[in-house]
Formats: sequence, structure tokens, C-alpha cells
Amino acid sequence: MPYIKLLASEGGKECIFCKLPRENRDRENLILYRSSSSFIIMNKYPYNPGHLMVAPYRHVANLDELSDDEIIDVMNLVRISVRILKEAMSPDGFNIGMNVGKAAGAGFEGHIHIHIVPRWIGDANFMPILGNTKVISEALTNTYDELKKVLDNLVARSKS
Repeated sequence: MPYIKLLASEGGKECIFCKLPRENRDRENLILYRSSSSFIIMNKYPYNPGHLMVAPYRHVANLDELSDDEIIDVMNLVRISVRILKEAMSPDGFNIGMNVGKAAGAGFEGHIHIHIVPRWIGDANFMPILGNTKVISEALTNTYDELKKVLDNLVARSKS
């Protein structure tokens, strides 16, 4: 995939799921939320608008390397991601999953992460097939700001 090659040339050999949380530049790095063991980050090369990923802070390649507490934390952030996207973007459905290992299509096979991709009826078009290109109609920073606003409201409501 072209975007995986681009990421490799942009970031060298360091894992983005390890590097970006350490930088503490959440908006610039598209990190929407942090918990004790994991974080929600927007995909820089989304399949659809609002494409999020949840990753643990710990650099592990396989699900069975995560502790029970880490798995619970990751899945809680997947649930929060779905809530954010439902409220902010009103999708008709979701693709939620992981690509574990190179053979499964993992772009970052050394650091496990879960994709949350909002879907709308009729959202597929001919561009990915004919042009090997996906058209995203909104700037990532605009999407980030909208999702962050919804997330902050959800967090505030859960505390009251």
C-alpha cells in the first residue's frame, strides 16, 4: 500500500504508536484521548472520515502479550471511539478490527492496534478501485476538532 511506504519514509524505523504519545503534541499528532494504558488516535491516512485507532502504550505485537487490564482499557477506548463517532458523524455502521502480522496486512506489525472505521451506506466509490486513491472531503484537523469537542462533552456528562 502506498501510504505504508510513505509512513516508512516519513518516520524512519521508530514506531509511531510509541513515538507520538511521548511528544505530548496531541492535536498535531491527532491523539484524541489518553487513558492509563492506551490512547485514541486518528489515522493520518484514513479509509473514511473519522477513522480512529486505539493502541496500548506498551509496544507489543500480539493480543496475548497484553495484560487483562490493558485489554479492558483498550476495549473501553474502542467503545468510547464508537460513541464519539456516533454522536459527531452519525455513521450507518462501523468496521472494527485488527490486522495482526504482515500476512494479515498490518502496516505496523510490531505494535498492536485496533481500527475503528465509520461507514455510511453508499460510501464506497470508484476512486479506490480505478485510481488507487481515496477521496476524503474534510481536513484531518477539522475532523479532530469536531471529535475532540464531542469527546469532551461525553467525558463531562459521564462525570455529572
